[in-house]
Amino acid sequence: MDLSCFKAYDLRGSVPEQLNPALAERIGRAYVEITGAKKVIVGYDIRLSSPEIAEALNSGLMAAGADVFDIGLCGTECVYFATSHYDMDGGIMVTASHNPKNHNGMKMVGPESRPISSDNGLNDIRDRVPEPFTDAPVPGKYETLEVTSAYIDHLLGYIDAASLCPMKIVVNAGNGGAGLIIDELEKHLPFEFVKVNHNPDGNFPNGVPNPILEENRAATADAVIEQGAAMGIAWDGDYDRCFFFDENGRFIEGYYIVGLLADQFLRKTGPGKVIHDPRLIWNTQDLVQAAGGEAIESKTGHAFIKQRMRDEDAVYGGEMSAHHYFRDFAYCDSGMIPWLLIAERLCQSGKPFSSLIDARIEAYPASGEINRTINEPARVIAAIEEKYGANAKSVSYVDGLSVEFDNWRFNLRMSNTEPVVRLNVESRGDIPLMKAKTEELLAEMERLNNLQG
Repeated sequence: MDLSCFKAYDLRGSVPEQLNPALAERIGRAYVEITGAKKVIVGYDIRLSSPEIAEALNSGLMAAGADVFDIGLCGTECVYFATSHYDMDGGIMVTASHNPKNHNGMKMVGPESRPISSDNGLNDIRDRVPEPFTDAPVPGKYETLEVTSAYIDHLLGYIDAASLCPMKIVVNAGNGGAGLIIDELEKHLPFEFVKVNHNPDGNFPNGVPNPILEENRAATADAVIEQGAAMGIAWDGDYDRCFFFDENGRFIEGYYIVGLLADQFLRKTGPGKVIHDPRLIWNTQDLVQAAGGEAIESKTGHAFIKQRMRDEDAVYGGEMSAHHYFRDFAYCDSGMIPWLLIAERLCQSGKPFSSLIDARIEAYPASGEINRTINEPARVIAAIEEKYGANAKSVSYVDGLSVEFDNWRFNLRMSNTEPVVRLNVESRGDIPLMKAKTEELLAEMERLNNLQG
């Protein structure tokens, strides 16, 4: 039996080769046997194969004795919301996020929407799948559950409706699921939405929705400029990530969004803790400190960030990869709460989006994440540490290698999934220094890569 769809954090693979209804049914059975769940939320994304895979998954869950609460077509965060809000034992979202359109997968959570990954049950589920199963003495029940109204109410609870003003916003769902939620939110908000690639369509007529790819950004950017909008927002297929464009159609690096959201959130909650990833940190630390909060670094990746947020009872967590986490959202990531907070900030400040971001880019210019294919990543990173670490102000290993000097710093980390090294460089208010050090490090990485070990 091919179990290659099981990854570190979730399941993903091509349909039907790596994931199909027969396997999905067995996964449902194994999930119940390993977790002991009695009540499980199931939702699915807009992919063409999703309804059939979800139906087979439900059959397996019920055969093993669990009651299924089917919330239908939705975003990943709706499964997180429903699992915690309705006090369920677990939840499974059928989605392959931004993978190719012939792929599908699953994201699994336990009670309180705690992530199930390879170090806390996912490998056990995988290992149970090929073994023989017997049906539970009493099969589980099936019912549909309408969660959209409670979810919309929850989203609106993050913003002060009285502070909002009419504003034109470009929204690009990429033919994923986000458009359905925008249509619901529209009834409660004074905004005029310019809708691009709005209707859910698992054929992905405009390409797989993944706005982090530069070639996918033009549709949103162009619409912002043509329509004179205050900002643009684009989502991936299961809308757990959102990406921002200012009023000039400029794509805003996720790093600066983390700082802006941390600042906006702490203004509401008062002093609190904010979790962030270690790739780029100075802007976030500066804004959090100024707002009376405490910034805490965590290893990159949703399972690590969510656990750290629980440990610290943090109000907000952000990764520069456009994942944003909220304590009141079961410490889970949402692609809807961030844009609502930023729209609120634009209304309250009366300033254009660009002015909120420009000052931060000037204060802490960053290279953005640069990927390089390296034959022996560990050897190259060790050599870089030897060269730069000796004279550094500090060296840390929260995630990969972080080396800090007075006026600039960098983070170098290996990909978990490919022979790629990811570099991020930032400086304190010195764009030429940031650019020079980025070029210097890339040249050194290339030189080291050409030296065989």
